[in-house]
Amino acid sequence: MKKINSISTFLFSFLVLSLVFTSCSENEETIETENQLENTLEVQRSAEIDQIDNILGDLIIQVYEDQESDLADRTIQANNIPSCITITVVAEQNYRAVTVDFGTDGCLFNGHLVRGQIIFDYTRDPEAQQITINYNLVDFYLDAKNIIASRSILKELSNENGNPQFTHDLSITVIWPNGVQASREGTKIREWVEGFGSGAFSDNVFEITGNWTSTFLNGNTHTYEVIIPLRREIGCTYFVSGSFDVQRTNFGGLFDYGEGECDNQATFTFNNGEEIGVTLN
Repeated sequence: MKKINSISTFLFSFLVLSLVFTSCSENEETIETENQLENTLEVQRSAEIDQIDNILGDLIIQVYEDQESDLADRTIQANNIPSCITITVVAEQNYRAVTVDFGTDGCLFNGHLVRGQIIFDYTRDPEAQQITINYNLVDFYLDAKNIIASRSILKELSNENGNPQFTHDLSITVIWPNGVQASREGTKIREWVEGFGSGAFSDNVFEITGNWTSTFLNGNTHTYEVIIPLRREIGCTYFVSGSFDVQRTNFGGLFDYGEGECDNQATFTFNNGEEIGVTLN
């Protein structure tokens, strides 16, 4: 009888331990899956900040170039800027203050609903090799995401390749409608490689390099460094090619926009070699 009780006790203990180990294993798998999902979402949100940077840069550079070319208002409106955007210029000697107003109801620009104002200023000097453009966002929203920024762009008339170049200060905060928030600090260099001087903004192509850090509300911090220049064709909402390295504690990989197709698809390859597809919003 004692032998039977011992066997029963052993079997019971083994069963309990098996359930404990199984439960722990399942919990670990669940936590790992949740962590990977969180990491993937953060990478995707960072790509959305890239898109916001692109739109802001496109708008400011286009309006600035139009003003410096002394184009008439009707030409500005026809040059890829919709009529629902109001542009106001205050000129005092060589100083220019420009307000780009999308209205409180918003205006559709390149497939995105934009609300609020971009206000930028600069000192006009046709002979200067460098011009600093300072800008602020006022009640600014892009596709319901609140964008907070007070930044600067340094324009160089000619870089070492003989091309115009814009160095962007990347101090920006993005707040999504669900309360998720991320901020970015760093530098992005935009080299104007095609279309400069053509008189049309739609044929312009930029190549972007740089490095930056994104910090999320939960404390997670990602560092980014461009590996292959990101190709920005104005006719496409997204980068068409290029890649950057992403690193975070216990997590990292390569974000790749592809080989030149204009689409909303990208890939992310984790450090362990696992590759996932990313659909950009």
